[in-house]
Amino acid sequence: MADTRRAVGVLVRYCDDFVVLSPTRQRAEQARELAAEVLGGLGMRLHPEKSGIVCLTRGGQGFEFLGFHHRKVESWKWRGRFYLQRWPSPRALGVLRDKIRAATSRSRSERPVADVVADLNPVLRGWAAYFRNGNSGRKFNAVDGYVHERLAIFASRKHGLASRNWTTRYTYGWISRLGVYRLTGNVRGATAHASW
Repeated sequence: MADTRRAVGVLVRYCDDFVVLSPTRQRAEQARELAAEVLGGLGMRLHPEKSGIVCLTRGGQGFEFLGFHHRKVESWKWRGRFYLQRWPSPRALGVLRDKIRAATSRSRSERPVADVVADLNPVLRGWAAYFRNGNSGRKFNAVDGYVHERLAIFASRKHGLASRNWTTRYTYGWISRLGVYRLTGNVRGATAHASW
C-alpha cells in the first residue's frame, strides 16, 4: 500500500489542506481515489468544489493552496521555459480589500485619518509578510493603489470635498506623510524550477 501511495505522486500537506503533485493525469486520478478512500476510513470526505485535477503544463490552469494561486508561467527571457509561480489568490485579495473598505467606510468618517492608517498598517504588514515569498509584485502594487484610493475617498468625505483630486491633493507625498505601510518593494524572489 505504501508503494502504491508513493507511485501516484508527492503529497504536500498543511493541517487539513493538501495537494498531490502527480506526473500524469492518470496518476492524479489514482491519487484522488486513494485520498477519498483514506479520508472515508476516517469518516471524512473530499470537498467536491475544492478537490479537482489541474494541469500545470504549458497554458495549463493553476490551483489555490494556502491563500496562494500557483501557476506555471512562461519565462519572458527564455521562451519555452516555464516556471511555477505563486501570488495571492483572488479570495485572499478579496478578504484584504474587505478589511481596507471596512476601515475606510463612510461610517468611520469621524475618525482622524492617522487613526485609520494606524489600524490599517498592522493588517498590511501582516499580509505582506505572509505573501512576500513568491511572485506577488503586481498584486502588491494593486493593493497599494487600492489603499491610496480608499484613503483619498475617506479624506475627501471627511473634509466635504466632491472630487478626489489625485494629482493636486492626494499625491504619493501625501500618502507617504501619513506613514501608510507600502507593500511594494517587499517581495522576496522564490526559488523556482524550469521545465521545458
